[in-house]
Amino acid sequence: MKKSKTRLNKPKFETDKLKGKTKLLHSRNVNKWGFDFHPQVSIISGLLVLFFIGATLKDPVRVNEILSGVKNSITNNWNWFFIISANIFLIFPVYLMFSKLGEVRLGGPKAKPEYTNFAWYSMLISAGMGIGLMFWSVGEPLYHATTKMPITDGNSVGEALGITFYHWGFHPWGIYTLVGLSLAFFAYNRGLPLSLRSVFYPIFKDKVFGWVGDIIDITAVVSCLFGLATSLGFGSQQINAGLNFLFGIPQSPKVQVIIIVAITSIATLSVVSGIGKGVRILSELNMKVAAVFLILIIVLGPTLYMVRAFNNGIGFYLNNLISISFFTENGNKWQGSWTIFYWAWWISWSPFVGMFIARISKGRTVREFILAILIVPTLLSFVWLSAFGGTALFQNSIDGGVLLNAVNNNVATSLFTMIQNLEISSLFKMVLSVMGTFLVISFFVTSSDSGSLVVDNLTSGGKMDSPIPQRIFWAVMEGTIAAALLIAGGSQALSALQTGVILSGLPFTAMLLAMTYSLHIGLRNDLNKLKQYREDKLLNKIFNEKIYVEFEKDTQIKGKSDKINLDVI
Repeated sequence: MKKSKTRLNKPKFETDKLKGKTKLLHSRNVNKWGFDFHPQVSIISGLLVLFFIGATLKDPVRVNEILSGVKNSITNNWNWFFIISANIFLIFPVYLMFSKLGEVRLGGPKAKPEYTNFAWYSMLISAGMGIGLMFWSVGEPLYHATTKMPITDGNSVGEALGITFYHWGFHPWGIYTLVGLSLAFFAYNRGLPLSLRSVFYPIFKDKVFGWVGDIIDITAVVSCLFGLATSLGFGSQQINAGLNFLFGIPQSPKVQVIIIVAITSIATLSVVSGIGKGVRILSELNMKVAAVFLILIIVLGPTLYMVRAFNNGIGFYLNNLISISFFTENGNKWQGSWTIFYWAWWISWSPFVGMFIARISKGRTVREFILAILIVPTLLSFVWLSAFGGTALFQNSIDGGVLLNAVNNNVATSLFTMIQNLEISSLFKMVLSVMGTFLVISFFVTSSDSGSLVVDNLTSGGKMDSPIPQRIFWAVMEGTIAAALLIAGGSQALSALQTGVILSGLPFTAMLLAMTYSLHIGLRNDLNKLKQYREDKLLNKIFNEKIYVEFEKDTQIKGKSDKINLDVI
């Protein structure tokens, strides 16, 4: 008589299926002099950056003219492409959030989050838009309120803030969500290196470990370095403005270079300590100080005006979201300087922010990931813009445009000019100015060190932990780029660099469109694996319960088992 065997599938959810493929990439790394880098990506990226720096140092005005001409051509002829793509990058994550694909967990069904929610949110916001909000929260609403916009009928407070919300709201965070989710999924659910090339594996297969992947990562590295250097330049100008207000330190490129050197040194120490210590601690401190700063501005400023401005801005934004999201200007005079600039800026920054978000998001479900990144930073940005932008609009309405003139003269000073115009004591003005300067510095540092870690990831073939000398090298490289450009041409050189970042937005837009397709394929396959995993787990549970019940019922077997246990005791 043959024995019948009942074979039950064991619950299995493989997340490292392609981990062996990583050897194809890391086998090309160079391990010398305390470095562990991918030669093609590192060397070519470095040469491209040095070439750009050299050309800008030689003739910053000419470089700026050339890049501005190319930028104008792109914004005039491709504005429709940016507008449609930005909407796709928002609609796709929203679709994932509400679909069953949102059940997939980054790292597999048993993965746990590495950071607390507060630490996670803090790092998301600090890396995403911290220094940008500090720089533009006063100036942008003022510009929109005093300039005729083709996208609206007038220049009311609600329209000015609503358009500002549009530029800093769901659309940019949708872009970051798409890139961050794609990187996290293919790293944690497929075992591929945390590199932009990995996202395109379903399309190019093993070619992503060759020259095709090299081109993708080189583009990402150059974009990140340019974006970070531009941020360092603008941040140093705003810090210089704060120090000028507090201590009378003159505003000049020389002072700003000294600031960059100091900030880069602090950021380097943070980079050396890694995400778990330096970046996390600084990000949490940022959020706590920023929360106090925001509350003080709300309490000491025109509170009722801010609340009304927030309501009007939210009302305009939500009521007109579809119409303003698909608006495409003929002639592109206003939109090219604002919306298209912003979309290209966020897209060119997306590898940096997206990769950093991916590094800290293992263990989160797709739905949790999207909900957190789309909603929480967006709402906080709206509150921040309403408080600072609302205060600026109020002051400008009663002082006859004095604040606007100050902003037009030097937008870096706008925050401190607004604080000085508050009807509060000199002591409070001093406290707020100190806090504002500290926040610019701290956001400055977290943007620099998190960016350095991301560039380090890309140039090491997606390795999570690279040697300390290599981290220091890229942190110093960012500061060197910004300092060299400031010495060479001041604002003109920075303008040229900023334009260069915009140019990288066009090819990245096409890459992100391909990314949506690739991510959808991967998530759909994982959802099928998740369903099978849950079915196997349920069958195992039913099978074990059935065996246990039969064992309990069979008194003969149970009696023998009890006797064996007693003998053992």
